[in-house]
Formats: sequence, structure tokens, C-alpha cells
Amino acid sequence: MRIKLCGVLAAAFAAMVAFALPASAEYPEKPVRFVVPWPPGDLEDVLTRMIADEFQKTYKQPAAVVNKPGGGAGPFPGAIEVAKAPADGYTIGSFVISVPIVGPKIGMKELSPNPFEPVGIFLTYPFLIVAKGDAPYKTMQELAKHAKSNKVVLGHFGDKLPPTKVTLALAKKLGFSYSSNAAFDELNCNTLASGDVDVMNTTAQQVLPCINKLRVLATVTEERVPVTPKAPTVGEIDATLGLALWNGLFVRKGTPPEAIAKIAAVARKTIAGKRARDFAKKTGAQIYWKDAKAAKAQIAKDSKTLEVIDKSLAK
Repeated sequence: MRIKLCGVLAAAFAAMVAFALPASAEYPEKPVRFVVPWPPGDLEDVLTRMIADEFQKTYKQPAAVVNKPGGGAGPFPGAIEVAKAPADGYTIGSFVISVPIVGPKIGMKELSPNPFEPVGIFLTYPFLIVAKGDAPYKTMQELAKHAKSNKVVLGHFGDKLPPTKVTLALAKKLGFSYSSNAAFDELNCNTLASGDVDVMNTTAQQVLPCINKLRVLATVTEERVPVTPKAPTVGEIDATLGLALWNGLFVRKGTPPEAIAKIAAVARKTIAGKRARDFAKKTGAQIYWKDAKAAKAQIAKDSKTLEVIDKSLAK
């Protein structure tokens, strides 16, 4: 009887303790931030805002998009903010290819070794190499000839970024170099019209309002861009430089798998939705969902291609 009574009391005590302890909260239990390391308005920003809207609708928690442009430092100051955040799924980076691939190689301790875990990839940018409509060259080959006896200034989003590296490597392959180059937070119709640069590599979204008045010399994409179908890809001009510029969602390594799964579920649903599909048709963006496993394979593949480009630029 005594043993039985002790057992009953122990069970009752355990139940009381369990009742007294707070239940583990289910993610998300508080507001979430999506960090976009570029100014608002471009493709990744608009689509990330759609994902944030769906996150808020699905999980009934506020989801804000915070823009953290870094000027000539490209996306890296914004990436550092995510790298320094707790690994809990409440700070999510919306990052380009260069963050997990280039970031660990440029001497920023917060990004080396790579501190991020991919949630998934959702966008390939239609990156364009463009000039003014009255430029004395219509193709990259004509630009190469012109640049041998004339100064040509290049505008880009940062000299460490893949689009810039591809553009510079292509110039080297064609036997010329730009007289100078500069990094900008925005590269739009006004950038060319003001005469700040002669050529720039930028996303189609930034020059869409004036794209019919520009000369698109090439695209940094796997396939030709629907909004400018006559322009060849860089890969068509030189197969060794073929590279697509993508954007994905990332969290700190160590983030709970259930949080990653919930973020991925919302992103996948958003990208498959009508709102995102209509946006893609209007802008020429390539949208899709690659899960974490596919994203890791993409990063490994692109790392090898960028090694080839870096070796080409170092010669």
C-alpha cells in the first residue's frame, strides 16, 4: 500500500510540475523581419514583400520587410545584420548569390565561414548589360571596338558581386577594359540619362520604364529575357562565363528545422500564386521554388563557375 501511495503521489507531483512549466511556444510567436540588402522596388524586394504578406496572413504574426542597402559594399552590410541575429527564424535574409558564395571570401569575419542556411531559392534576375539608345555601339563586340579608342564608364552594384565580375570578365574576353567603373545603389533610366555612366549592368526591373529606348547589349541569364528577346546571353557570347543571378531566403545556421519548414511553406505558396505569376509576366523575372537541398546544390555549382571567372580576371 505504501509503495502504491508513493507512486500515486509521485505521479501527482509530476503532473503539477508539468502544469506549472510554460508550454514550449510554437514558431512564430512574435514578429518576423525579412532583411533585403537593397533599396525598395526591385524584383527581390517586391517578391519578398509578397512572401512577408503571406507569412503574416498564414501565421497571424507581423512580418516586416527591412531594406538595408550597402552602397559599394553591395548586400554585405545587410547580410551581416542577419548573421548577427539569433538563430531562431525571426530574422530572415533575402539574399543574392553573392552572399553565401562571395561573402565568406572578402574578409568580413561575420560572414566567414558562411553562417547561413538556405531556406530556398525563388527568383532568377533578368540582369542586363545596357547602354543609352544613341550609343555608338549596338552589341558587345561593337562596344569592344569602340572602347579601344574611347573612354567607357561602367556602372554596377558592387565590384565583388557576380554580375559585375561577369561583365568585367566578358570585356576581358573581348579584348577591352572599361576606363573606369563605379558602384551604385540604384542603376535606372536616370543613371544613364544623367551621363553618370556609359554602360551599366542592372536588373530589367530598374530600367523597364525606358527599356525600349535603351540598347541591351547582353543579358546575364541562362536564357534570353522575354522583355528583350533579341539580346544574347553572356553565355551565348562566351560559354565559360554563363551564370544566372538568383535570390533566395536564408537564416542563421542552427535555426530550428520546424521554423525553416514554415518559412519555406509560405514562400513556396507565394511563388506559386497568381500575384507572383502576374508580376513575373510583367517584369520578365523567372520565379520558381528550389528547396534547401536544391539550393545547396545550386550554390556548389555556381561556386565553381565563379572560380573560373575569378581566375580569368586575375590573369
